[in-house]
Amino acid sequence: MKDTTDLLLTNSSLDRGLTTLPAEKVDVHRKALTLNLDPSTFGSFAEIGAGQEVARWFLIVGAASGTVAKTISAYDKQVSDDLYGAGSRYVSRQRLETMLENEWGQLLTQLERNRGSNTRFFSFVDTVSARNHAGTNDPHGWVGLRFQLAPGGPPNDILLHINMRDGSNILQQEAIGVLGVNLIYAAFYQLATKESFFAGLAQDVVRERIEIDFVDFRGPAFASWDRSTILAYLVHAGLAAAVFFSSTGANFPPTEALYKKAVVLAPGSFSQVDPTHGQIHVQLLAAGVQELRRELGESSSAPVGMFSLSAAPLSPEAPAPEIPDLLQRIDGLLAQQGNVLLFRERELYAMTALVNRYTSAPVRFVVGLSLLMRAFSDSYSDLEGRRLEALARLFAQNVRIYAYPMKSSDLQEAIKGLSYTGWKWGETNGLVSATQLLVAPPLGHLYEYLLASNFLVPIQIRVPVTS
Repeated sequence: MKDTTDLLLTNSSLDRGLTTLPAEKVDVHRKALTLNLDPSTFGSFAEIGAGQEVARWFLIVGAASGTVAKTISAYDKQVSDDLYGAGSRYVSRQRLETMLENEWGQLLTQLERNRGSNTRFFSFVDTVSARNHAGTNDPHGWVGLRFQLAPGGPPNDILLHINMRDGSNILQQEAIGVLGVNLIYAAFYQLATKESFFAGLAQDVVRERIEIDFVDFRGPAFASWDRSTILAYLVHAGLAAAVFFSSTGANFPPTEALYKKAVVLAPGSFSQVDPTHGQIHVQLLAAGVQELRRELGESSSAPVGMFSLSAAPLSPEAPAPEIPDLLQRIDGLLAQQGNVLLFRERELYAMTALVNRYTSAPVRFVVGLSLLMRAFSDSYSDLEGRRLEALARLFAQNVRIYAYPMKSSDLQEAIKGLSYTGWKWGETNGLVSATQLLVAPPLGHLYEYLLASNFLVPIQIRVPVTS
């Protein structure tokens, strides 16, 4: 029998599938022990790729027999295939879902008859590529949980894609252990709001050590959750460096959208979402993709184009955009059949760093002249090397900027009220190209160098457009 003296568990709260716990911050040790001492929770663990660090917490804190029905780690590929079937990548959503189905089915087959009337079952699974011995892989993984909110209730699933940022295998294993305990605890005790759930999930491990860049879910526990809102929330709350929105609706993590691909990013605020501006945005991105195709030649794979939007404020003194505002802009871009990357940071060098995690192929930004002027005028005071360090980071790995021309009148309107001092330009038939932008030295010398070195490539168009 479990000792329930430090649980505030009532019959009425159990009927609702919720447990009321003390309001103070609970560390991972207390979370695991609380679950072990809760007479209603019981489940299985299947972990591949980072030890058995989640199950380990429940085994070391005491009273594990009250929670752990089974723990398994199928490292050998033949063993894993025998359990979960062959044909899928071992670190993939497909493999995770197969694991979840298999473990859940076994759990209910073996225990539902005897324990189903008073037990909230769960199955925790993960498949992870932690840092290898040579340090040559991209540490990431898939984590899943199926659980009941009440005995005999319908199952609820939540699936996460994570990136592990610790520099060693042992630290990554430790972080996975904490994340797994957080996930199970949050599912049973912190589901009142998405904010409380993700705060519990992120405690002590997310952002500095683990990023969560994709979430999917199903079941009545998540009936009030909206998928697009949750993805945007991951970035807005600092849990992800970036998330991906697909125009087809089949969303997946950024790694699957970017992996080994040549990429064109069209960054911007996209605050104007009317059809006219939407068409302009499409023309801008299409011109960038066409330019990279011409640069790579016909024999190369076609590059992918994406709009890139930031959840950060445009300036330090400005407020950050709220999630409904971000989603309105994203929906406007998706309506134009454009894919979108939503970034946590606004600087182009931060976008470069993330994309280069997943591809060594060429990366190009296509920007209007007003955004180009902002990027050059920023002081980058958060970097020790200021503007030079920002440019070095931006162009470090096969990166160039395609500069898209603007009407002179539109450029003047776009920079109205902004402190872009020292910039002048000429025009041809009312249209301004990157070669016609002038800025006083010493910044002007740097601008001319980037043009001459082909880091900054003017795009030529036949007809005037607005940007």
